[in-house]
Amino acid sequence: MMRIMTILRRPVRTFSFFWLSFIGLSGANLLTWAAPAPSAVAAPDKSLSVPAVVTKVRPSVVTILTRGVPAAPSQTQSGSGSGVIIDESGYILTNNHLVMGMKSIVVGLSTGRLTPGRVVARDFLLDLALVKITAQDLVPAMLSPSPELEIGESVVAIGNPLALKGGSTVTVGVVSALDRSVLTPDGETLYDLIQTDAAINPGNSGGPLVDLSGRVIGINVAIAPSAQAISYAISMDAIYPHIQSMMVRGSIYRPDLGFVPVTVTPSIMATFGLDGDRGVLALQVDSAKPAGAGGLQNGDVITAVDQHQIYNTGDFWHALLRSGDHPTVQLTLHGKSGPATLQLPKPPPLIKAAP
Repeated sequence: MMRIMTILRRPVRTFSFFWLSFIGLSGANLLTWAAPAPSAVAAPDKSLSVPAVVTKVRPSVVTILTRGVPAAPSQTQSGSGSGVIIDESGYILTNNHLVMGMKSIVVGLSTGRLTPGRVVARDFLLDLALVKITAQDLVPAMLSPSPELEIGESVVAIGNPLALKGGSTVTVGVVSALDRSVLTPDGETLYDLIQTDAAINPGNSGGPLVDLSGRVIGINVAIAPSAQAISYAISMDAIYPHIQSMMVRGSIYRPDLGFVPVTVTPSIMATFGLDGDRGVLALQVDSAKPAGAGGLQNGDVITAVDQHQIYNTGDFWHALLRSGDHPTVQLTLHGKSGPATLQLPKPPPLIKAAP
């Protein structure tokens, strides 16, 4: 069960948290998971009416129908969510949790047409995926690369909750909070979330959150079902810099530090005989690359970056890539000979692609 984390780096496990996918298992079982698109120019005029926003964005919103590996020979695991077209050539942005492990994908366009889709890029740390379709006359949504949002401003959520017939559903709310973070059921942390009170439900996963300029500001990803009107969307500010890499490379670029970071879980603790119950385990350390040259060894567990406590891989990359202006970062770790610290060169910042 997912837990909300509203204080960065130190999870406060207080509320249940669901993804926004609609999943059926020879029937209808609900889970909760949730997606955006690309393009933008200068400061947008956020004066459109809600009907005008819907008219502008709705043609870009799609339904994503998935079929996975059956849990039993007599059962078929299928599900549905949402996505948004971000390019005329057929790229659709959605959530990774929606397509992960799925054998086949069918995309339903706003016109009612169904067409096969295939996953061309996934990233579990940002919970993003790109689906590619081949179709004519697609309408890409316009993205807001760095949304300038105010608490209380109106936003519109569009998606296909519960896989209802008749096309996408529209709900309206306000921006309730910014820069939220939550702990997912997988034990990772999602950062840079927009909190809104716009009603989103199972099946909204991957659908866009839009401001009153008609630009996509986030990807709806999850709700807090034990609370009222608490929904989350991944901010386009966190997504936009990676879209080109996902299109070209099929993955999100992260600096090569010369080791593989792995979240410490109970199974990882048992496998590697670890004492600590949190942090990031360093595996496949290359002594010729920055981390290895700086003293990191296979089996070390990183527990803090610049004194920010680390619970999982999401925490690690978030702290590492946002560690201030210093040329080095300090890693606190529990090594084979006990606690230690070491300094590493700070990875170069990611340069945002031009809109």
